[in-house]
Amino acid sequence: MQQPASALDCFDMHCHLDFAPDPRALADELALRGIGCFSMTMGPAAYERACAAFDGCANVRVGLGVHPWEVPADDEGRLRELFDAFAPLAAKTRFIGEVGLDFSPRCFGAEDAQTRLFREIAGLCAREGGKVLSIHAVQSASAVLDILEETRCCSRNTCVFHWFSGTSDELKRASDLGCCFSFGPRGLGSRRGRAYAASLPLDQLLLETDAPDAPQPTLEPVPVTAEFVAGPLSFALTELCASRSEYSDTVTATVRNTSARLLSL
Repeated sequence: MQQPASALDCFDMHCHLDFAPDPRALADELALRGIGCFSMTMGPAAYERACAAFDGCANVRVGLGVHPWEVPADDEGRLRELFDAFAPLAAKTRFIGEVGLDFSPRCFGAEDAQTRLFREIAGLCAREGGKVLSIHAVQSASAVLDILEETRCCSRNTCVFHWFSGTSDELKRASDLGCCFSFGPRGLGSRRGRAYAASLPLDQLLLETDAPDAPQPTLEPVPVTAEFVAGPLSFALTELCASRSEYSDTVTATVRNTSARLLSL
Protein backbone atom coordinates (compact mmCIF):
# COMPACT_ATOMS: atom_id res chain seq x y z
CA MET A 1 0.00 0.00 0.00
CA GLN A 2 1.27 3.46 -0.89
CA GLN A 3 1.98 6.12 1.67
CA PRO A 4 -0.14 9.25 1.36
CA ALA A 5 1.44 12.08 -0.60
CA SER A 6 1.99 14.07 2.60
CA ALA A 7 4.49 11.42 3.74
CA LEU A 8 6.81 12.03 0.78
CA ASP A 9 10.17 13.39 1.81
CA CYS A 10 12.21 13.35 -1.42
CA PHE A 11 11.39 14.09 -5.04
CA ASP A 12 12.85 13.06 -8.39
CA MET A 13 11.94 15.96 -10.64
CA HIS A 14 12.98 14.33 -13.92
CA CYS A 15 12.73 10.58 -14.45
CA HIS A 16 11.25 8.10 -16.92
CA LEU A 17 9.35 5.56 -14.84
CA ASP A 18 7.49 4.31 -17.91
CA PHE A 19 10.80 2.91 -19.22
CA ALA A 20 10.66 0.24 -16.50
CA PRO A 21 9.25 -3.22 -17.36
CA ASP A 22 6.60 -2.76 -14.64
CA PRO A 23 6.11 1.00 -14.17
CA ARG A 24 3.30 0.68 -11.62
CA ALA A 25 5.26 -1.69 -9.39
CA LEU A 26 8.21 0.72 -9.49
CA ALA A 27 5.99 3.68 -8.59
CA ASP A 28 4.45 1.77 -5.66
CA GLU A 29 7.88 0.75 -4.37
CA LEU A 30 9.07 4.36 -4.57
CA ALA A 31 6.00 5.52 -2.66
CA LEU A 32 6.85 3.11 0.15
CA ARG A 33 10.27 4.75 0.33
CA GLY A 34 8.75 8.23 0.49
CA ILE A 35 9.83 9.29 -3.00
CA GLY A 36 7.69 11.42 -5.29
CA CYS A 37 8.36 11.61 -9.02
CA PHE A 38 7.83 13.86 -12.02
CA SER A 39 7.90 11.21 -14.74
CA MET A 40 8.58 12.34 -18.31
CA THR A 41 7.15 10.91 -21.51
CA MET A 42 8.50 10.95 -25.05
CA GLY A 43 5.27 11.83 -26.85
CA PRO A 44 1.47 12.11 -26.55
CA ALA A 45 0.80 8.39 -27.08
CA ALA A 46 3.36 7.46 -24.40
CA TYR A 47 1.79 10.05 -22.09
CA GLU A 48 -1.65 8.46 -22.38
CA ARG A 49 -0.19 5.01 -21.68
CA ALA A 50 1.70 6.35 -18.65
CA CYS A 51 -1.38 8.09 -17.27
CA ALA A 52 -3.21 4.78 -17.38
CA ALA A 53 -0.30 2.92 -15.78
CA PHE A 54 0.02 5.43 -12.92
CA ASP A 55 -3.67 6.04 -12.34
CA GLY A 56 -4.17 6.36 -8.60
CA CYS A 57 -0.45 6.75 -7.80
CA ALA A 58 -0.39 9.60 -5.30
CA ASN A 59 3.38 10.00 -5.58
CA VAL A 60 3.65 10.37 -9.38
CA ARG A 61 2.96 13.26 -11.72
CA VAL A 62 3.15 12.37 -15.42
CA GLY A 63 4.61 14.92 -17.82
CA LEU A 64 3.13 15.33 -21.29
CA GLY A 65 6.11 15.39 -23.59
CA VAL A 66 7.34 15.66 -27.13
CA HIS A 67 11.00 14.81 -26.71
CA PRO A 68 13.18 16.54 -29.30
CA TRP A 69 14.59 13.17 -30.35
CA GLU A 70 11.09 12.26 -31.53
CA VAL A 71 10.73 15.31 -33.81
CA PRO A 72 11.08 14.40 -37.51
CA ALA A 73 13.43 16.52 -39.61
CA ASP A 74 11.57 16.41 -42.93
CA ASP A 75 7.97 15.42 -42.27
CA GLU A 76 5.64 18.39 -41.95
CA GLY A 77 2.60 16.15 -41.67
CA ARG A 78 4.07 14.21 -38.77
CA LEU A 79 5.15 17.45 -37.09
CA ARG A 80 1.60 18.79 -37.28
CA GLU A 81 0.23 15.47 -35.99
CA LEU A 82 2.49 15.70 -32.94
CA PHE A 83 1.30 19.18 -31.99
CA ASP A 84 -2.33 18.38 -32.78
CA ALA A 85 -2.11 15.39 -30.43
CA PHE A 86 -0.23 17.41 -27.80
CA ALA A 87 -2.49 20.47 -27.63
CA PRO A 88 -5.76 18.94 -26.35
CA LEU A 89 -3.89 16.87 -23.76
CA ALA A 90 -1.97 19.95 -22.60
CA ALA A 91 -5.26 21.71 -21.93
CA LYS A 92 -6.03 19.05 -19.30
CA THR A 93 -2.73 18.91 -17.38
CA ARG A 94 -0.33 21.19 -15.54
CA PHE A 95 2.64 18.91 -16.12
CA ILE A 96 4.68 19.16 -19.33
CA GLY A 97 7.84 17.19 -20.05
CA GLU A 98 10.04 16.28 -21.67
CA VAL A 99 10.09 19.07 -24.24
CA GLY A 100 12.80 21.31 -25.65
CA LEU A 101 15.62 21.36 -28.17
CA ASP A 102 18.61 19.16 -28.94
CA PHE A 103 21.17 20.51 -31.40
CA SER A 104 23.72 17.74 -30.83
CA PRO A 105 24.96 15.66 -33.81
CA ARG A 106 22.40 12.91 -33.14
CA CYS A 107 19.63 15.36 -34.19
CA PHE A 108 21.41 16.88 -37.18
CA GLY A 109 18.93 18.31 -39.67
CA ALA A 110 16.01 18.50 -37.23
CA GLU A 111 16.93 21.84 -35.63
CA ASP A 112 14.37 23.89 -37.56
CA ALA A 113 11.53 21.42 -36.97
CA GLN A 114 12.36 21.16 -33.27
CA THR A 115 12.45 24.96 -32.95
CA ARG A 116 9.09 25.45 -34.63
CA LEU A 117 7.43 22.76 -32.53
CA PHE A 118 8.93 23.97 -29.25
CA ARG A 119 7.85 27.54 -30.05
CA GLU A 120 4.28 26.30 -30.49
CA ILE A 121 4.44 24.33 -27.24
CA ALA A 122 5.89 27.27 -25.29
CA GLY A 123 3.32 29.61 -26.78
CA LEU A 124 0.46 27.30 -25.84
CA CYS A 125 1.77 27.01 -22.27
CA ALA A 126 2.18 30.79 -22.06
CA ARG A 127 -1.45 31.30 -23.06
CA GLU A 128 -2.81 28.68 -20.64
CA GLY A 129 -0.45 29.33 -17.70
CA GLY A 130 -0.05 27.46 -14.42
CA LYS A 131 2.13 24.68 -15.84
CA VAL A 132 5.42 23.09 -14.85
CA LEU A 133 7.69 22.36 -17.83
CA SER A 134 10.76 20.10 -17.72
CA ILE A 135 13.00 21.27 -20.55
CA HIS A 136 15.71 19.45 -22.51
CA ALA A 137 18.33 21.89 -23.82
CA VAL A 138 21.38 20.13 -25.27
CA GLN A 139 23.73 22.48 -27.15
CA SER A 140 20.69 24.75 -27.47
CA ALA A 141 20.29 26.74 -24.25
CA SER A 142 20.33 30.13 -26.00
CA ALA A 143 17.74 29.00 -28.54
CA VAL A 144 15.50 27.65 -25.76
CA LEU A 145 15.84 30.89 -23.81
CA ASP A 146 15.05 32.95 -26.91
CA ILE A 147 11.76 31.06 -27.30
CA LEU A 148 10.89 31.29 -23.61
CA GLU A 149 11.46 35.05 -23.72
CA GLU A 150 9.67 35.52 -27.04
CA THR A 151 6.57 33.63 -25.88
CA ARG A 152 6.74 34.93 -22.28
CA CYS A 153 6.31 31.34 -21.18
CA CYS A 154 8.13 31.88 -17.88
CA SER A 155 5.83 34.68 -16.78
CA ARG A 156 2.89 32.32 -16.21
CA ASN A 157 4.58 28.95 -15.76
CA THR A 158 7.53 27.34 -13.98
CA CYS A 159 10.20 26.28 -16.46
CA VAL A 160 12.72 23.73 -15.21
CA PHE A 161 15.97 23.12 -17.09
CA HIS A 162 16.78 19.41 -16.90
CA TRP A 163 20.52 18.67 -16.61
CA PHE A 164 21.57 22.21 -17.62
CA SER A 165 24.74 22.14 -19.73
CA GLY A 166 24.88 25.66 -21.17
CA THR A 167 27.36 28.42 -20.44
CA SER A 168 27.53 30.44 -17.24
CA ASP A 169 26.01 33.42 -19.08
CA GLU A 170 23.11 31.24 -20.23
CA LEU A 171 22.70 29.95 -16.68
CA LYS A 172 22.39 33.49 -15.35
CA ARG A 173 19.97 34.42 -18.12
CA ALA A 174 17.75 31.44 -17.23
CA SER A 175 18.00 32.17 -13.52
CA ASP A 176 17.03 35.80 -14.08
CA LEU A 177 13.93 34.56 -15.93
CA GLY A 178 12.95 32.67 -12.78
CA CYS A 179 13.67 29.20 -14.15
CA CYS A 180 14.46 26.25 -11.91
CA PHE A 181 17.19 23.67 -12.50
CA SER A 182 17.11 19.93 -11.79
CA PHE A 183 20.53 18.42 -11.01
CA GLY A 184 21.38 14.74 -10.99
CA PRO A 185 24.46 12.59 -10.39
CA ARG A 186 25.92 13.23 -13.84
CA GLY A 187 25.57 16.98 -13.63
CA LEU A 188 26.86 17.16 -10.07
CA GLY A 189 29.67 14.77 -10.92
CA SER A 190 31.49 17.55 -12.76
CA ARG A 191 33.27 20.59 -11.35
CA ARG A 192 31.20 22.87 -13.56
CA GLY A 193 27.94 21.27 -12.47
CA ARG A 194 28.81 21.71 -8.81
CA ALA A 195 29.81 25.32 -9.44
CA TYR A 196 26.49 25.97 -11.19
CA ALA A 197 24.57 24.41 -8.29
CA ALA A 198 26.52 26.54 -5.82
CA SER A 199 25.85 29.77 -7.69
CA LEU A 200 22.07 29.56 -8.04
CA PRO A 201 19.45 30.73 -5.55
CA LEU A 202 18.53 27.80 -3.33
CA ASP A 203 14.84 28.02 -4.19
CA GLN A 204 15.66 27.38 -7.88
CA LEU A 205 17.31 24.00 -7.21
CA LEU A 206 15.73 20.58 -7.68
CA LEU A 207 16.95 16.98 -7.86
CA GLU A 208 16.66 14.49 -10.71
CA THR A 209 17.93 11.08 -11.78
CA ASP A 210 16.81 10.79 -15.44
CA ALA A 211 16.32 7.08 -14.60
CA PRO A 212 15.81 4.51 -15.96
CA ASP A 213 18.22 5.30 -18.78
CA ALA A 214 16.27 3.73 -21.64
CA PRO A 215 13.15 1.65 -22.35
CA GLN A 216 13.59 -1.98 -21.37
CA PRO A 217 13.20 -4.63 -24.09
CA THR A 218 10.11 -6.78 -23.90
CA LEU A 219 12.20 -9.98 -23.88
CA GLU A 220 14.31 -10.64 -20.79
CA PRO A 221 14.14 -7.10 -19.38
CA VAL A 222 16.50 -6.08 -16.59
CA PRO A 223 14.49 -5.66 -13.36
CA VAL A 224 14.18 -2.01 -12.37
CA THR A 225 13.77 -1.53 -8.63
CA ALA A 226 13.32 1.56 -6.50
CA GLU A 227 17.09 1.60 -5.89
CA PHE A 228 17.59 2.70 -9.53
CA VAL A 229 16.00 5.98 -8.43
CA ALA A 230 16.67 6.11 -4.69
CA GLY A 231 20.43 5.52 -4.95
CA PRO A 232 21.20 8.22 -7.54
CA LEU A 233 18.76 10.60 -5.83
CA SER A 234 20.56 10.19 -2.50
CA PHE A 235 23.94 10.71 -4.18
CA ALA A 236 22.70 13.85 -5.95
CA LEU A 237 21.35 15.30 -2.70
CA THR A 238 24.67 14.64 -0.94
CA GLU A 239 26.61 16.33 -3.75
CA LEU A 240 24.19 19.26 -3.86
CA CYS A 241 24.50 19.84 -0.13
CA ALA A 242 28.29 19.63 -0.36
CA SER A 243 28.34 22.29 -3.08
CA ARG A 244 26.42 24.83 -0.98
CA SER A 245 27.42 26.99 1.95
CA GLU A 246 24.08 26.49 3.76
CA TYR A 247 23.44 23.76 6.32
CA SER A 248 22.51 20.44 4.71
CA ASP A 249 19.18 20.43 6.53
CA THR A 250 18.33 23.81 5.00
CA VAL A 251 19.23 22.65 1.48
CA THR A 252 17.29 19.40 1.87
CA ALA A 253 14.18 21.08 3.26
CA THR A 254 14.14 23.86 0.66
CA VAL A 255 14.58 21.49 -2.29
CA ARG A 256 11.89 19.21 -0.89
CA ASN A 257 9.44 22.05 -0.31
CA THR A 258 9.99 23.55 -3.77
CA SER A 259 9.44 20.13 -5.37
CA ALA A 260 6.31 19.41 -3.34
CA ARG A 261 4.88 22.82 -4.23
CA LEU A 262 5.54 22.43 -7.95
CA LEU A 263 4.00 18.96 -8.04
CA SER A 264 1.17 19.81 -5.62
CA LEU A 265 2.18 16.87 -3.44
